[in-house]
Amino acid sequence: MARRPLLTLLEAFLARHPEDRKRVETVTRFVRAHPDCFERSCLPGHVTGSAWIVSPDRRAVLLTHHRKLDRWLQLGGHADGDPDVLAVALREAREESGLEVLQRLPGAGGRIPLDVDVHEIPARGVEPAHLHHDVRFLLTASAREPLRVSQESHELRWVPWEEVERLTQEESILRMQRRARARLGLDPGLG
Repeated sequence: MARRPLLTLLEAFLARHPEDRKRVETVTRFVRAHPDCFERSCLPGHVTGSAWIVSPDRRAVLLTHHRKLDRWLQLGGHADGDPDVLAVALREAREESGLEVLQRLPGAGGRIPLDVDVHEIPARGVEPAHLHHDVRFLLTASAREPLRVSQESHELRWVPWEEVERLTQEESILRMQRRARARLGLDPGLG
């Protein structure tokens, strides 16, 4: 079953973040109920993969000002049939940023998602409102490569940690920031 690796990944994430039980159970139920969960044609929603990308010096995070949603967000997007959500996050991050060399953190912590979120995408044109069941990974850029803004963004920006809250108050973004800082050892008490 193509969904089994994702379900196993969600179990590992839940073991590390039991406080996220409600969101993880929502995604798990969705994935089990929808064999086509990795396809955009799954109208109630679909699985997406995202990347929280940290600069090589670990002082900033890469955010995009999303063209359709008009908000500052992490990079990521649709699985388009690919059940490997880490591969999806890497592909989308490369396409949306122009960065070629991205890495997971070494060790077991790099294999476990940074965050899991469920959020509504508003109706647009003929596309109805639907849910994104987003699995998010912590990645680091290995070198200062030039950024390339894609057609999906107004802007890309390396944002110092302390400035993220000036661009967004969205809790899921701030949660990723707290967790990334903890995993990188910048705020060791946050787990």
